[in-house]
Amino acid sequence: MRRLPLRRWVSLATLAVVGAATLGTAAACGDDSESAGGGSGPTTLRLGYFPNITHAPAVVGVEKGIFAEKLGSDVKLETKTFNAGPAAIEAIFSGALDATYIGPNPTVNAFSKSKGEAVRVISGAASGGVALVVKPEITSVEQLRGRKIATPQLGNTQDVAIRHWLKEKGLTTTKEGGGDVKIIPQENAQTVETFNSGAIDGAWVPEPFVSRLVNAGGKVLVDERDLWPDRKFVITNLIVSTKFLKAHPDVVKKLVEGQVAANEFVNGRPDEAHQAISEHIGKISGKPLDLKLIKQAWPTLEFTNDPIASSLKTGLDHAVAVGLTQPVSLDGLYDLTHLNEVLKGQGRTEVVQS
Repeated sequence: MRRLPLRRWVSLATLAVVGAATLGTAAACGDDSESAGGGSGPTTLRLGYFPNITHAPAVVGVEKGIFAEKLGSDVKLETKTFNAGPAAIEAIFSGALDATYIGPNPTVNAFSKSKGEAVRVISGAASGGVALVVKPEITSVEQLRGRKIATPQLGNTQDVAIRHWLKEKGLTTTKEGGGDVKIIPQENAQTVETFNSGAIDGAWVPEPFVSRLVNAGGKVLVDERDLWPDRKFVITNLIVSTKFLKAHPDVVKKLVEGQVAANEFVNGRPDEAHQAISEHIGKISGKPLDLKLIKQAWPTLEFTNDPIASSLKTGLDHAVAVGLTQPVSLDGLYDLTHLNEVLKGQGRTEVVQS
C-alpha cells in the first residue's frame, strides 16, 4: 500500500473530527427541533406552577386535564412544580421552562434583569389571598413595634407589602432584620411552627398559610385586599418566555385557552376544584391538602384572567420606596393579544390593560 504523506494523514484526521462534530451537532439540533415542534414530533411545552391554592387555575388545569385537552395532540405538556418564584425564573432564563404561573415581584425581576427581553405576561390567574396574621394580643400597628414578623422571602411580593405598609405607618424595617419591626424571611412551611413556638409574633403570608395561622390561634390584623382599590391586586399571573412566544404563538394561544377554561372550572365548580387541588397536592407532597382548609381560604381569593397591571406597577413603586429594587420601565411586559382573542371568541369582555 502506498504510504500517504504526513500532511495528508493530518487532513484526513481533521475531516474525521469535523465530520463527527457535525453529525453530533446535527443530532443535537434534531433533538431540539423535535422538542420545539420543528421535527416530526409534537411541540413540547414546559409549564411551571406552585402546588398551592393561589395557583389554583394551574393545579386544576393540570389535574383535570384541561391544559392537555386545549393544547391537543400536537403539543406535549411537561409540568414542573416550584416552591418559590426565583427558582421558576432561573428555569426560564436557563431555557428549562417555557411558561410559568408566578407572582408579580419575580415577574418584574425577570423583566428587569433581562432588560425587557425574557418574559411577557399573557394572562392573570388570581387576586387576593394574603394577610397579616398576628398573636391575639396585638390589636394595632403600634403594638408591632419591637415584634418579629415573618415573610416568605426577602424582597418577595409579601415582604415588599409589609415593609411598605409599615413605612406608611411610621415604622422602620431593614433588610438585615432590624428597625422598629423585625422582618424575618422564612419558608412559609415554617411559619406555623415558629408562630406556635413564639419565635415570631406574626406573618404576612398567602393562603393557605393565613388560614393555618388563624387555626393556630392567630388573628388577621390586615387583610391585604383592604389596601387596594376595589380590593383587587395580583398575586399570580401566567407568563411565557419571549423566545417561546415568538416561536410558537399558536401553542401560547392554546395555553391561554387552557387558562381561561381552568378559571371557568375553578369559579363555576368550586367543590370539584377543591377536591382536585387536594388530590393534586397529595400526589406531589404525599399528603392531600385538607379540604376544610381549602374551603376556609377560598373566599379570600378571586380567580381572574385580568393580570391587574396597575397593581403590579404599584407593587414595583412600593419595592423602590423601601429600597428593595431599582426603578424600571414596565413597557412591553404585557402581551394580552392571545387572551383577548380567546375572550372575544367566547363573547366575553376583553381585558383592558390599565
